[in-house]
Amino acid sequence: MAFAFKTPAPEAMIGLYESDYGRWLFDNARLLREGRFAEADIANIVEELEDMGRSEYRAIESYMGILLMHLLKWEFQPQQRSNSWRGSIFNSRRAITKRLKESPSLRVRLAEAVREAYSDARFNASNETGLPESRFPPECPYNVDEALDPGFWPGAE
Repeated sequence: MAFAFKTPAPEAMIGLYESDYGRWLFDNARLLREGRFAEADIANIVEELEDMGRSEYRAIESYMGILLMHLLKWEFQPQQRSNSWRGSIFNSRRAITKRLKESPSLRVRLAEAVREAYSDARFNASNETGLPESRFPPECPYNVDEALDPGFWPGAE
């Protein structure tokens, strides 16, 4: 889809980044597509690309936190197991797996995501179950493969 905007001068592109982000995106995409690299706002494009990479990792870390919290609840409060917890575990695993298919290089950071997300998962599991935080292991009891394995249900009989 082409827009009828006249591309601003290169120095104006930097200001456009702050004043009209949507137009900045489309104008820069068009400039790059046309091979007009000198006119594009390269510095901000680079920053946006780096932010996108960090955002993908943060999404995985966020889903990992939800996954770990529900795995803890599943294991340490078996009498309260529910379809809601099962659904959350399934959906978190699925969301992480989808992101890894789109960005397989993030797989090498999964152990880091577990370490980063676990303390929050532990706190939230305690908060939601009413069990003391000390009831949950201080270090994550699940490795990455277990956490993502659709057949892994800790404490399942």
